[in-house]
Amino acid sequence: MTEEHIQMPDIEPVIRYNADGVTLTYSYPFPIFKNEDIVVYFDGARQYSGFEVSGAGQTEGGTITFDIAPANGIIITLMRKLSIERVTDFMEGGSLSAKALNNELDYLMASLQQIDRENNTMLRYSDYEQPASNILPTKSQRANKALGFDESGEPIAVSLSASSMPADFTATGTGAITRTVPDKLADFISVMDFGAVGDGLTDDSLAFQQALAAHDSIYIPSGTYLITSPITLSENQSIIGAGQTTIIKCQNSNFNAIEIVAGYTSISNLRIENGAAGIKLYGRDSSCVQNSITDISIWQAQIGIELDGYNDSAKPCYWNNFARILIAQPFVNGVHLKLSGAGDTPNANRFHMVRVYSLDAATSGHGFYVEKGSFNNSFTDCESNVNGATAQSCFTCGAGSNKTLLVNIYTESSNGVPNVKLEAGSIETMIMNLFSASDGAAIWDLSGGNYDAINAGYPDKNTLRKTSISDLKATLMRYDTEYIDTAGITDVDLSHTIHLVSATNGAIEMKLPAASTAAGAEITIKKLDNSENLVTITEDNATGPDGKVQSLGGQYDYMTVISNGANWHVKSSNRMAGNTRFFDGTGVYNIDMAVDTYLLSSFGGALEARLPPANAAESIGRTITIKKTDSSTNAITVTEQGGAGPDNYSQPLSSQYEAITIVSNGASWYIISKF
Repeated sequence: MTEEHIQMPDIEPVIRYNADGVTLTYSYPFPIFKNEDIVVYFDGARQYSGFEVSGAGQTEGGTITFDIAPANGIIITLMRKLSIERVTDFMEGGSLSAKALNNELDYLMASLQQIDRENNTMLRYSDYEQPASNILPTKSQRANKALGFDESGEPIAVSLSASSMPADFTATGTGAITRTVPDKLADFISVMDFGAVGDGLTDDSLAFQQALAAHDSIYIPSGTYLITSPITLSENQSIIGAGQTTIIKCQNSNFNAIEIVAGYTSISNLRIENGAAGIKLYGRDSSCVQNSITDISIWQAQIGIELDGYNDSAKPCYWNNFARILIAQPFVNGVHLKLSGAGDTPNANRFHMVRVYSLDAATSGHGFYVEKGSFNNSFTDCESNVNGATAQSCFTCGAGSNKTLLVNIYTESSNGVPNVKLEAGSIETMIMNLFSASDGAAIWDLSGGNYDAINAGYPDKNTLRKTSISDLKATLMRYDTEYIDTAGITDVDLSHTIHLVSATNGAIEMKLPAASTAAGAEITIKKLDNSENLVTITEDNATGPDGKVQSLGGQYDYMTVISNGANWHVKSSNRMAGNTRFFDGTGVYNIDMAVDTYLLSSFGGALEARLPPANAAESIGRTITIKKTDSSTNAITVTEQGGAGPDNYSQPLSSQYEAITIVSNGASWYIISKF
């Protein structure tokens, strides 16, 4: 309701004009509160688009300006039509502004004027007589009869038997009853009953509008019906043609051929040519659900079929059914699911035996494009054959797609056009039995593996994500393998089972994900190089497998770990034959616990072999041997970082081949043997 106060004049809220084919702007002399309060009719058929309204909130009214001048001879009706409702409320005990009260009274007065205008158009008894009854005869009494009046002027049902009537109609077969020909003819309403010509030259738009304004089911005989504005189907309406000889042809591609703006409609047995979209479904008037589109061909539209979630989540585009449809030579997309406003995405729509075929037309988009759509939009036994020089893909699941199902799909193109493209952000796509005849990627995955495939894709025909199997017999097992040779920290994800690591360029820390995020996952890490650089295995925000940092120091050392959802545990590991290290030098050599045996040479000068603290994670429970290999008199002294040394002393190795074997109990280093 307008914020300004309208002076409500005593004027009927309707005006009519006889169009001259030239004039674009027509005035209305009564006030409206908002643009949506005025409705426009051409010869009784309501118009929803193709004009702009100005002057809302003005006492003197305003104007309607059409995009294209209405054709000569059309009766234009401009009418104020309000929803008879109250949308305001005054708080008890609160302040009451004059403006609010005036607006409320204005709306009430406008509603009364609307009802008064409707009453003035009705047949009624005179104010100067009192009828005995204003009730019509019952339905069975007046069937196939005319309304008449008896000698007292009261309504009665009058037999038509005495009038000049066509012959009756009786169907062949047991149980058939006799009906009048007018009754039989009323079974089907043809668009030609409302003036359609179907010659491909005459504009039949108004005939379709008037037919659908008067009836819910319309038959379209063979012919080419030229239209200049959309054919709009509201709730429960249907149109049926005579097959491919019934052609609805748009004059240009600036408007949609057919728009379905509500639910429970059906379209079948006809051909559509041109248009911005051949058929567009969106919840403009009510929920766009349970619509049926079958046995249709759509030629040279910008978009063949478009489903739009539109701007109201309470009017969704759900549960619509499409079957046996050919979309030939689309210029942008064959089938497009989208969301243009604040509504919900198109969900749970079913496409069966829908074929998109470019036929050398320059299709610039996709055969099928689920840009936005959730919860099992399914495409079964469908085909996409698109122009390889211009198309982006045969079938695309966009960033806003979720749980799209593709079954028994045929795709074909050339020049590297992908068969199925999964854009980043697409979720849980399911592809089953894909025949990919395009030379592009069978499945071009940008979703990060967020899909499942069965008998689909190349070179792997089956791709499964998290799967639970109670009984499995596998003839051949293959594991995804990753090679790592970059020094520093590598975050281990769950995309690969086997990690082959080369520390030639420097030490590498392999950081496992938190065990709580990887329940049941098994990871194997193997060191390939023979450098002295360690490969350590740690855990994100925890100590590591079996509660400590694990080290791989020797060439071909490996460790397999598994998560129980609480901790990572070592499943298996090895110490390869020759798991030793040789070092020749002076000064301090830090024992890193990566191998079991350290062969040291102090030929060039005295050498200190420094153990890690006995309570270090890598020390606890470990047994190692340190042996002097050179013949010099330079001693090798075994010490402990931050401690006294084995058996609480620094232990010297003075002669060639002298060795010491030690073990840590987590508190101290102890000598097992020394010789």
